[in-house]
Amino acid sequence: MKLTKGLEQAICILAMLSTQDNLIPLTSHVLNNRLKGTSHSYIRKIIRKLVVSGLATSIPGSNGGFTLAKRPEKINLLEIVEALEGKIVTYPNSGMINQVFSDISKTAINGEKILTRTFEAADRQYTAFLKQQTLDQLIQSTLGNNGLPVMDWNKK
Repeated sequence: MKLTKGLEQAICILAMLSTQDNLIPLTSHVLNNRLKGTSHSYIRKIIRKLVVSGLATSIPGSNGGFTLAKRPEKINLLEIVEALEGKIVTYPNSGMINQVFSDISKTAINGEKILTRTFEAADRQYTAFLKQQTLDQLIQSTLGNNGLPVMDWNKK
């Protein structure tokens, strides 16, 4: 599984929303300016995924924009990855093993099961680790302090 650049952009958006005064929605104009080199339509797709997954809230109107749907300490990396990329499944299991070893099908079926179970176990460990990592931990580690600053990105 290769994560897309959209994940990194989503994390940037969520970091901005985490530090944005929650009473003042972050405008799409600011997001477009900050995410230089990313098309407006692609940013809208990312935000849409964040809203649908319950990580961000869309506020319509002339004073509208986006806010964080829940506190940063309640958002973990697994939620963000799954919002953008879907459930983590690293082994595609296209049936190749059974095709290549069709003349020894019992062994092939067993090999396919073993390989599938191995990757499923790895996926469980990966998802458990991502679930432990919260958005506020990442931001605080980056900033090197014990609190999230509150600002209005709209005025920066």
